[in-house]
Amino acid sequence: MNQGKYNFTFLFFYVTIITLLFSCQKQKNNYYESIAFNDIKLSSSPKPGSWRYNHDEHFQTFEDFQKLKKIKPQPGKKIIYLQPIGTFDELQKKEIILTKEYLKTYYQLETKILLALPNTIFPENVRRISKEGNEQILAEYVLDSILIKRKPKDAVVLMGITEKDLFPRPEWNYVFGLASYEKGVGVTSMYRFASGHLSDSNFNESFLRLIKISSHEIGHMFGISHCLNANCVMNGTNTLTETDYHLARACSLCQRKLNSSIHYDPKKRLRELKNFFEKQHLNTELSLSQQDLNLVQ
Repeated sequence: MNQGKYNFTFLFFYVTIITLLFSCQKQKNNYYESIAFNDIKLSSSPKPGSWRYNHDEHFQTFEDFQKLKKIKPQPGKKIIYLQPIGTFDELQKKEIILTKEYLKTYYQLETKILLALPNTIFPENVRRISKEGNEQILAEYVLDSILIKRKPKDAVVLMGITEKDLFPRPEWNYVFGLASYEKGVGVTSMYRFASGHLSDSNFNESFLRLIKISSHEIGHMFGISHCLNANCVMNGTNTLTETDYHLARACSLCQRKLNSSIHYDPKKRLRELKNFFEKQHLNTELSLSQQDLNLVQ
């Protein structure tokens, strides 16, 4: 009888100790340590033709990021601006408005859309016809001669969005986007995200590509290098196939970097992203944000 009582008492204290240890372990995990369980690690052998296969890049640690001189929101200079350039139909206008809402949620910063500039702003010497037969604009001209000169004083970054295809230099076929990280300006083209024609049937596919590239380029402006930690919106990309494979979700490390420069409530941001993905029927991104919420609630 006494032996049974002893065994029961021992078992009770054993379970109590294990529970306390587990509880303490849970308390030790901060937000970023918690969501790191949902990071999808990159393959150690990148596929031929992929960005990582063609580029030998340095892994940017959190300590590396902290040492950088980089753009940060400051009092009186903390608004993200979008500058549409071109002639946009109603679906394209809708895509830009939703991109504004997404970036506002993703970066937890006020985001505004400036009045659209016409395509006549591009002189003939920065235009060309591609091998595919569509007109292209020199991306560097957009940065240096349009955006830098028009960046509002209260802007932390300015992102141009054009419906025209872009090329970075004569020997390149095209580029999805380009940015001057020191100046805090960038441009992305929505042309290739919808194969030159945005419709109801390809809207979500095109929109997801646009928010990935836009948030990626702005992430660079805030000092975040190409991610080598996990499948992440900050991964480098060579093709639309690679863009589609990469997630809109920033990995735990990139989120930690971002939050150290832009001080926001990460749980609030996550809840708002979940609500956005749900409203736009972006089911993969919705599922991922819900999985993150499950770990931090």
